Amino acid sequence: MHYSLGRAKLVFNLLPVSIAPRLRRPLSLRSAYLSASVSNFCLQRPCRTFSNTPDFPDELFNYSSGRWLVNNDLRLAERRREFDVNELCRLAAQSVDRSFQDIDTFVKLAEGGFNRSFLITMHDGFEMVARIPYPVTVPKYYALASEVATMRFLRSSGLPVPEVYGYSPSSDNAAKTEYIFMEFMRGTNLSDVWTELEEPDLDSLLGQLVELESRMMSISFPAGGSLYYTNDLEKVTGRSGIPLKDKRFCVGPDARLHMWYGRRSQLDVDRGPYESAEAALVAPALKELAYLERFGRPLLPFQRERRESYGHKEQSPLDHIANLKRYLLIAPSLIPKNPALHRFCIRHPDLQPSNVIVDSDQLKIVGLLDWQHAAILPPYLLAGIPGRLQNYADPVSQARIPPSLPANMDELDESEQTQAMELYHRRLVHFYYSKHTEEQNTLHFDALSDAASMFICQLFDRAGSPWEGETHALKTTLIQATEMWGRLTPTPTPCPVVFEPEDLRETKELSARLQVADEILAWCEGMIGFETETWVSNERYEAAVALAELLKQTLLARIPEEDVRAKLEANWLFDDMDETDYM
Repeated sequence: MHYSLGRAKLVFNLLPVSIAPRLRRPLSLRSAYLSASVSNFCLQRPCRTFSNTPDFPDELFNYSSGRWLVNNDLRLAERRREFDVNELCRLAAQSVDRSFQDIDTFVKLAEGGFNRSFLITMHDGFEMVARIPYPVTVPKYYALASEVATMRFLRSSGLPVPEVYGYSPSSDNAAKTEYIFMEFMRGTNLSDVWTELEEPDLDSLLGQLVELESRMMSISFPAGGSLYYTNDLEKVTGRSGIPLKDKRFCVGPDARLHMWYGRRSQLDVDRGPYESAEAALVAPALKELAYLERFGRPLLPFQRERRESYGHKEQSPLDHIANLKRYLLIAPSLIPKNPALHRFCIRHPDLQPSNVIVDSDQLKIVGLLDWQHAAILPPYLLAGIPGRLQNYADPVSQARIPPSLPANMDELDESEQTQAMELYHRRLVHFYYSKHTEEQNTLHFDALSDAASMFICQLFDRAGSPWEGETHALKTTLIQATEMWGRLTPTPTPCPVVFEPEDLRETKELSARLQVADEILAWCEGMIGFETETWVSNERYEAAVALAELLKQTLLARIPEEDVRAKLEANWLFDDMDETDYM
């Protein structure tokens, strides 16, 4: 166990009873990668009634849905976006053949990980949404242009996607901001009722969700990357991409966030369109290799709770470069033989309850929101149960056993009953998503139920993830690849990657240390009560800050060794830090 951080759990028992129990709650789900990709989605109460004056409050420009325990000022600055409110309203009205004078109210509606949305209401009751990206949102131009084309194309294919009234992928307009004007989809956000749904309702809604997913994944594309209007792509690249049958649309550069994150946007690398499954498989790793060769330097791991596992030593990018080259060596052998898995298709980039709108009276899905960063890839690289719907860590869910409540439910106390109900709900969601996928989306289910396909998808994701001072995740997955080589590839050739016994031993020992560090972070999440990127609601922020500081001071007071205490304080996971070198 870690010598210093490993004591943190012991400290919890020493905290004042009036603080600790009040803030304990179930662990939140963590984002898959990237500190920039916060996924909280917070509905707002109206912050301003529209008036025809230039004097608008900063609430319209600032993030106000919560705060962060780490680098709060930086996170807020990344999300501050000034724009000409009157001109945005004027442009919005024009997009639906209305006049500026028709607008009654303009209020902040929601704030997510990458965008801020406003609800515009006309005097006759007509409602529409204006959405603008934060300054930190990347890729510039491509993200918004691709999302608009994706929404319009899928809507024309019969999927319940908001109608786009107007858009600008650049800020060179009267409103001085990029924007999308779109339909306000009436209904209930599924996340508002998600945990209250009974089994028959979950079954029905997950069946509808899978049916919609099956319809979108059945659409074939001529190449991989992301979808654009041909004219939009020509404006920024001078090229037209690979056209669809409807020549207005084309496949162009991959707009996924990790392909452009930080200084990666400066790289001249192949981001598509990908004309083969192999090109799609290797592009993210080649991008990361180019980044490290140009910008790489030794770094301490970004995740500070993990630094002790590495002896507080900077890690060389050369190790990650070596592992990326190992991945590129085996990648051509990972292409499935089945040609159906080579075709290119699209899938929702973040399918979770907060992005689903339902008619609560009919219990029918009427809207799928948030198509930013959608990618067109071979189906075996898109496979997987969406993060908020999966329960892979549970053996009952893994075995696809129909879930049930404990037989002794009535004998459990209130806390135990709550935990049992939460587990039951997670199992139900996982079970019915898998069940309906088997019935309605056979190709996807084949990938879901095939360990080799899911492993290749994981390896692909780790090879493309931005380097943040660690190569361990990619390396351990490569080691697994050598161990299950015969099941991964249709070719009979031996694995071209070999790890030495001493290397394997050291990697296994590091895995054990890192597992402890991850458990400590998960424990801190539950105890202090923060979410992705240490986000906390406004109501709970001061209490969370106080508890984090109390945890730090109590732990420091109980470490007698000065050098250990100094290292812990210098790398305390809830202090602000300089993120520049990790971008």
